[in-house]
Amino acid sequence: MAEAIFRPPKRKRRVYESYEAPLPLWFTQEETISNEQEHYYAEMINNNVIVRNPEDIRALYGKGYFGKGILSRSRPVYNISDPALLAKWKDANSKHLPVISSKKFQHHIDWARSLLQAQEVEDSCIEKMLEKYTQSIDLSCDGSSKFCDSSQEKNTNFPTSETNNVEKCGETQNGENHPATSLQNKEYNWEGNAPYDPPAKCENIDCEAAGRDNQVHVHCPRHNDFTTHCGCQNQDVTKETQHHNSIQDDKLSSEHEYVLVVEKIQPCSDQPLNNEVTERLVCKRNPFKVFEYLQLSLEEAFFLVYALGCLTIFQDEEPLTIVKLWEVFSAIQPGFKANYMGYHYFRGKGWVPKTGLKYGTNLLLYRKGPPFYHASYSVVVEMVDDSCQGLQQRPFTWQSLAGLVRITTNVSKELMLCYLIKPTNMSEEEMTSPECMKRIKVQVQGFPF
Repeated sequence: MAEAIFRPPKRKRRVYESYEAPLPLWFTQEETISNEQEHYYAEMINNNVIVRNPEDIRALYGKGYFGKGILSRSRPVYNISDPALLAKWKDANSKHLPVISSKKFQHHIDWARSLLQAQEVEDSCIEKMLEKYTQSIDLSCDGSSKFCDSSQEKNTNFPTSETNNVEKCGETQNGENHPATSLQNKEYNWEGNAPYDPPAKCENIDCEAAGRDNQVHVHCPRHNDFTTHCGCQNQDVTKETQHHNSIQDDKLSSEHEYVLVVEKIQPCSDQPLNNEVTERLVCKRNPFKVFEYLQLSLEEAFFLVYALGCLTIFQDEEPLTIVKLWEVFSAIQPGFKANYMGYHYFRGKGWVPKTGLKYGTNLLLYRKGPPFYHASYSVVVEMVDDSCQGLQQRPFTWQSLAGLVRITTNVSKELMLCYLIKPTNMSEEEMTSPECMKRIKVQVQGFPF
């Protein structure tokens, strides 16, 4: 067995993104002065560390490639659209909305129904709410981006007895509860009411009033006067106004999700010769919006908290301390301590470690990140004492070692053994704190192929 020789990593043929930074931190003094250091937040859900904030997700994955999308292979880029349908209907999709099949849309309706049933809402109320919410929306009213409800002229007055039952039911939209309203008000809330319909917000904006509100009295160097009508608006005020408007636009686009559903039109019974089934696009509101979050491995989460100090993890709305995280993660994953020490060591060497579970190892080492290079090494982490003795996580036989080497070679990687050597006199009490890593030595050995 020879010492590991670091060979040049194999770069991927197609790279679709640029490299931002190795870690989600500011490194130079100028960057630290001009930019406030970012801090991120996550929470423990079913023994998993989840990041919900979209800005935190972009920063943590874009700068260091921490975690993975819960609905994606790596980068959280999940899209509700069906790629095949999106390509098929690209000429008809002038609004650039997601295109899904009617079967998938029905699944979203079923999920919304299950969510409402879990909140003990009456079945009759649920069906009426879903029927009202998922009505077709006509996009052919004019050339603007205005949505027109094609069913506005329908009679939506229900019997009084049923109306009283519906008034008691709270509306549920995208997993959030809203106060119950009467059916007469519901007709107004579904379309054209700003809190319930984002396009209505865009229509009701008074541009002149908005412009007057954004104007402030500033000193004009050209006219030597305090005025709001000279056109020489302060640059900082302009940037602040643009930033405020962009935030408002993001809020508008996230409240509702409009989708184009591909529906099949059955042939008419009075035309026996025409048996061809045609399809059409129907715009509807998505009753169950799917959000993608970033899932961090336990090693990645603890590295961000302990080594970088840029992440806070909450459990039951309470922040967890470093010692508490060390204890909780060790209880969730028996081999967490050894795995994290190996992860910490290779992160410090500039590698991007990812889980090596699919190749039968503890870690995979990437140069820069998975989008740029293939993994160079498959790492098995073991903790031993000074005499190289100890309870190994996975005791090797010659057969199991030969099989692991064969698997690693077939995927164009090299097998590496990482031994964590702890002093013989280190007690178990010392291992209950991450400060024990200061006394741990690391020895790396590899197999020449």
